[in-house]
Amino acid sequence: MIDHVSIEVTDLEKSTLFYERVLEPLRMVKIKETRNTTGFGKKYSEFWINLRTGMPLPTPTSGAHVCLRAPDIQAVDNFYRAALENGAKKDGDPGLRPQYTKNYYAAFIKDPDGNRIEVVTFV
Repeated sequence: MIDHVSIEVTDLEKSTLFYERVLEPLRMVKIKETRNTTGFGKKYSEFWINLRTGMPLPTPTSGAHVCLRAPDIQAVDNFYRAALENGAKKDGDPGLRPQYTKNYYAAFIKDPDGNRIEVVTFV
């Protein structure tokens, strides 16, 4: 149903490096890069980061949330580990979330700009 999503960042170069590292376990790579945006995906750009200039980013409590699908539990765990190693903040350790469904395995982080990113797989 959704073709792609985008989030705003304050330092495109720094955020591009961050997402290159943390999206690798999800088999997503940098596909497109311009002066103000970078797109990541498997076959086409599904996840975009856009440079935000002239205005502050939304507050960390803005409710913005993006969830990306992982191929398996190991990819969720590897994403989470890579994110923390590259400057993200914990927002929910990897694990089952039976409050959603019995087979929902996810992890949550906040990227260096405060964007809330979730990675999920179903076991």
